Amino acid sequence: MKQPAAPLTSPSCKPVKGRARHGFALASALTASLLGCFAPAAWSNDLLTVYRDALANDAVYSSARYSLAAGLEKYPQGLATLLPTISGSLNTQFNEANIASRATGVAPVDRRFNTSGYNITLSQPLFRWQNWQTFEQGKLLVSQSEAVFAQAGQDLIVRTAQAYFDVLAAADSLAVSTAAKTAISEQLAQAKRNFEVGTSTIVDTHEAQSRFDLAVAQEISAQNDLETKRTALQQLVGKPVGDLFKLRSDVRIPPPQPAVIDKWVEAAEAGNYSVRAQDFAKEAARRTVEIQRSGHYPTLDLTASRSFSSQTASTIAASGTDNTVNAIGVTLAIPLYAGGAVNSRVREAIANEEKAKADLENLKRTAAQNARQFFLAVTNGLAQVRAFEAAQVSSQSSLDSNKLGYEVGVRINIDVLNAQQQLFTTRRDLSKARYDTIVNSFRLKAAAGGLKEEDVAAINALLAR
Repeated sequence: MKQPAAPLTSPSCKPVKGRARHGFALASALTASLLGCFAPAAWSNDLLTVYRDALANDAVYSSARYSLAAGLEKYPQGLATLLPTISGSLNTQFNEANIASRATGVAPVDRRFNTSGYNITLSQPLFRWQNWQTFEQGKLLVSQSEAVFAQAGQDLIVRTAQAYFDVLAAADSLAVSTAAKTAISEQLAQAKRNFEVGTSTIVDTHEAQSRFDLAVAQEISAQNDLETKRTALQQLVGKPVGDLFKLRSDVRIPPPQPAVIDKWVEAAEAGNYSVRAQDFAKEAARRTVEIQRSGHYPTLDLTASRSFSSQTASTIAASGTDNTVNAIGVTLAIPLYAGGAVNSRVREAIANEEKAKADLENLKRTAAQNARQFFLAVTNGLAQVRAFEAAQVSSQSSLDSNKLGYEVGVRINIDVLNAQQQLFTTRRDLSKARYDTIVNSFRLKAAAGGLKEEDVAAINALLAR
């Protein structure tokens, strides 16, 4: 990643002055200046830097990370059901007994003694169908958690790009509004001078004044929008973002590869992470059916135990005893009747499995539709960019011609103002079309499950200070 040689912050927040005929250079300069005005920090950020900040600080992504950590525990929990369990206990007890005989002449006996011991028990499942299915289900749930986390990572890239280019679009809109206001103010001043010398009517002055007042209102609205968009980006990265790198003026956005929509649809149906997560969920639901059916199956366990007890005396003897017992065996349990609960849980699990299948089909269709939608959005966006580039050249020529016509008296002031408005609107729409096309290209790759940091780096290479 290239580091900027110097911060992009503008030394002042005053609008860049200049005449409208300077074209896109004026809007570009204003964009840089206005971005500096609203930046709370003095360093520059490109898209890749902002994305990495979002990786570290975005609350939504952090939540997904902890959700993954929790989901990974399903594997050791399932494995534990197949492994032996060992338990132990210790006990000690003080006893005080009064022993009285019914025989005559025998005095009662008082005895005080202590009883203590321990017990260790091992149980190893030999056949428990539900335990094996739980273990297999745990592996599926781990895979599902990983797919959900991968989808969260792709969503983060899209959200970061959207917020980043929203700021640039808002700054471009503000720059265009300011440039339009400057140009209209010059046209207003010229209309007033022409009216004073009698070469134009008061109508031209009033028209220019109304356009100027509207431009002031639009500039205020654009300023508010820029502040809002910058705040949204700051919320994503968790800190002030400073100035942002912009798209180069000669940028060429790459088309989607492959350039066949059906390929993207197939990739989305198979590789979309939401689809893959739901596929794992469907298989986990099938395992749940088997777990519930195992309520009808017998269980077989190997058990082994060792117990030790010690007494200093007893109620029948004054001397103590030590006893050690070792035992090993198998336990077979056969369920006979559970009131219909097992059958009910099986039916419930089957219904949930069918629901998971329907949800999977819905996600596949949604992913395919998203792939089609974003593929068309990218291809149409590229065509729209080319059209706006041509329109920008035509609008500039129209403005130059109208200005010349106004000077020689064959055009009126309203013609110049309309030409100016058309040029500024075309510039704004061109930049917005570029941003939307880039974000839609990210959405297309995310729909197919192929969006990576390398894609962010590729777009980042199209930015400049």
